[in-house]
Order: sequence, then C-alpha cells, then structure tokens
Amino acid sequence: MSDDVVSVIPADPHWQPGKAAAGRAAALAATLTPGDDVRIETTWHDRIAVIDCAENLQRITCPACHASIGIEWFADLLEHNHMRGFDALDVTVPCCGAETTLDAIGYDWPCGFARFEIAIWTPDRDWFTDAELAGFAEALGHPVRQVLAHI
Repeated sequence: MSDDVVSVIPADPHWQPGKAAAGRAAALAATLTPGDDVRIETTWHDRIAVIDCAENLQRITCPACHASIGIEWFADLLEHNHMRGFDALDVTVPCCGAETTLDAIGYDWPCGFARFEIAIWTPDRDWFTDAELAGFAEALGHPVRQVLAHI
C-alpha cells in the first residue's frame, strides 16, 4: 500500500520551533487536512534530516553547471546518512566537481532538509497554497517550505 505525505519544514534547515509554535502549526494542519485517515506528526530531529519526496523525485540538477545529476547519487547519499542525519549540508557534486550545499541543488519534485518537520500522512490533497504556507509560517514564527512525498 502506498501513502502520500505532505511535510512542512522550516526554510532554514537548522531552525527549530518551540513546542507552543509547533502545536499551533499542527492545529492548523488539522484544519487544512480534515479526514478520518489523516495522521499528523511533529518531529524534532537532533541533526539535519532529509525530507525527500520519495517516488515523486524525477530529476536532480546541479546549481553550478545545471547538468543532471543521477538520482542514484542522491539515493546513495541518503542511504549513507539515513540513520545519523547531517551536521552540515556541504557537498561536492559529481557532474562538475563544484562545492555547494544539498539544499541548493535542484530537485524535481522538491526535497528538503530540516531539524523540524510537520508530516501530514494521507492528507487527501496536494500542495498547500501560498496563503496556507503563510499561515504555517505565522504559526511557527519562521518561513516554511513543503515537500510532497509518495511512499
């Protein structure tokens, strides 16, 4: 059985909210994704975690030379760091050898990196609108991004 998960994460991969702000954002998620099968999880990660789009990932592009980067490269990186997370996002891309960060790489569909995540499982909807994301940002007190995963 497959699942869809919409994750809302801070724009800054290192930033984490307090419990009250996270509670406000989770309450907002509940009002925006009603339904009997919806499950909302808030998670604080000790280190930067990958919030990937799973089966939705179509391609990856280099921010320096704009070449395609093989999805296998990203999958290997995730496998290597899955359990321990990341202290830093610095990386050398395989296409041109440029030094960049993982959050600067182009992901189609979006992926992210965060120490905090609100994951909405089986939301029965696609992307949050810009206005809804602004509501999450207000609740958390920090700009946010979203990742839509199909697992």
